[in-house]
Amino acid sequence: MTSLLARVRAWHRPLAACAVLMFGLVLVAAVGSALDERTLLGESVWVKPLKFGFAFGLYTGTLAWLLTKLTRGRRLGHWLGTVFAVAATVEVGAITVQAARGTFSHFNADRTDPVTLALVPILTFGVMVIVIAQLVLAAVVLFQRTGGAALNRAIRYGLALATFGMVVPVFWMATEIHSRTVTDANGHSVQMYQGHGIGDPDGHGMPLTNWSVTGGDFRVPHFFALHGIQVLLLITAVLAALAAERVWLRDQEVRARLVARAALGYTGLVAVVTWQAWRGQSLIHPDAVTLLALAAVLLLTVGTIARVIATARRAAAERTPADRTPAERTPAEPATTRPAGIPEPSWPAH
Repeated sequence: MTSLLARVRAWHRPLAACAVLMFGLVLVAAVGSALDERTLLGESVWVKPLKFGFAFGLYTGTLAWLLTKLTRGRRLGHWLGTVFAVAATVEVGAITVQAARGTFSHFNADRTDPVTLALVPILTFGVMVIVIAQLVLAAVVLFQRTGGAALNRAIRYGLALATFGMVVPVFWMATEIHSRTVTDANGHSVQMYQGHGIGDPDGHGMPLTNWSVTGGDFRVPHFFALHGIQVLLLITAVLAALAAERVWLRDQEVRARLVARAALGYTGLVAVVTWQAWRGQSLIHPDAVTLLALAAVLLLTVGTIARVIATARRAAAERTPADRTPAERTPAEPATTRPAGIPEPSWPAH
C-alpha cells in the first residue's frame, strides 16, 4: 500500500489534482441531478458537467501517470501537462457555471447575457488549447520508449486515438452550423449557432449520454476515440496478468502483437461510428451497410488475433524448458540449460 501511494505521489501533480477535481465534480453533479429538477433539452442541467467531469477525470488521471514514463523531453512534457490540466479545469468549470445557471454552455450565441458573453470565448478557445497540448504531447510520447513493447504500443495507439477524438469536436464546430432558438431551464429563449446532432441538430437523446437517436452524433466517435487509451492499457494489463499462467503469453513480443491487433480493431470501430455519424445515422439505428462494416472489422480483428495466438502457442509448444527464456519458465522448471553437444542421459528401460 505504501509503495502504491509513493508511485501515485510521483504522478504529474497538476494533472492528478485536475483528475481529483473532476471526480469530485462527478459526485456533485450526481447529487444535483437527483435533487435539481431543471432540464435542458430534456435532460438534467447537471448531466453535462457529470459527463465532462468523468471523461476528463479518466483522461487527466491517465496522462498524470503517463508523464512519469517519459525518458526524453520530461520538462516539455511536464509543462504541457500543466497547460492541459489548467485548460481542462477552466473548460469544465465554465460548463459547470452555465449548468448551475440553467443555461447552455457550448454553442450559446445569446448576446444579452453578460456571463455567457464572458464564458463562450473561454469555452471555444479552451478546446483549441486542449487539442494543441494533446497534439504536442502525442508527438513527445511518439519518440519515447516508456516500457515494454506491449505498453509502448498501447500508449502510442491510444494517444493517437485520443488525439483524433479531440479533433472531432473541432471538425463539427467548423462544419455543422445549425442556427436556431431553444429554451433554457429558466424559460428564456436562447439563440444557438450549432448543435451536436447531424440531421437533427439537438437530437432526441439516449439516457445519460444524450447521443441522438434521431440522427448522427459526433459525440459518439469523440467518446470512443478519447477513451481508447484506457481500453488498450486495460488489455495490456490483462495480458500481463494472464502471462503468469500461460507460457505462450510470456513473450513480450507476442503481447505487443496482440495489443496491436486490438488497437487495429478498436480503430476500425472508431472509423465505423465516425462514418455512421457523418451520414446522419444514430448509433442505435444502424443500417445494413453499417452492420456489414462492423462485421468486417470484427472478423478481421478476431482473425488476426486468432492467428497470433495460434502461432505463439505452437512456438511455445515446440520449445523445450531449456530453450525458454527466464521469463517463460515456470517456477518448477530449472533455470540452467545443458551445454551444447552433451546429450540427455538415457535410462535403461525396466
